[in-house]
Amino acid sequence: MLEKPITTVVAGIVFNARGEVLLSSRPAGKAYAGYWEFAGGKVEQGETLLAALQREFHEELGIDIQHADLWQEKIHAYEHATVHLHFFVVLPTDWSGELKAREGQQWAWQSPQNYTVAPMLPANAALLAEIGEFARQQNFQAA
Repeated sequence: MLEKPITTVVAGIVFNARGEVLLSSRPAGKAYAGYWEFAGGKVEQGETLLAALQREFHEELGIDIQHADLWQEKIHAYEHATVHLHFFVVLPTDWSGELKAREGQQWAWQSPQNYTVAPMLPANAALLAEIGEFARQQNFQAA
């Protein structure tokens, strides 16, 4: 059996001032359509991770990311692909713009400790508890 190539992917954990994170649904026509995830996408050849994150958020949600810190990396094997995920934290002061669903997807601000959207993309679900702890350490206002 041939191994699937590994695809490099970036994802942004964007916070608002209340410590909620931005989640969006995968649009129709993509694998796992309708599942919720941290927005992001594939890194194009010659593109830095940060540039890919900035491009994806502008294209998908209409916001501009000025700064992001790499938080953690994971490799996740889906049925259709193996992805090397790079999760970036984007604090409330590090992005600007008005959210727009440019790909027909839905988006929602959610508490990492008590998210209400479903189904969650498998690679992202396990991170929400860790993100909740990170948010507590940041002393965001109570959600």
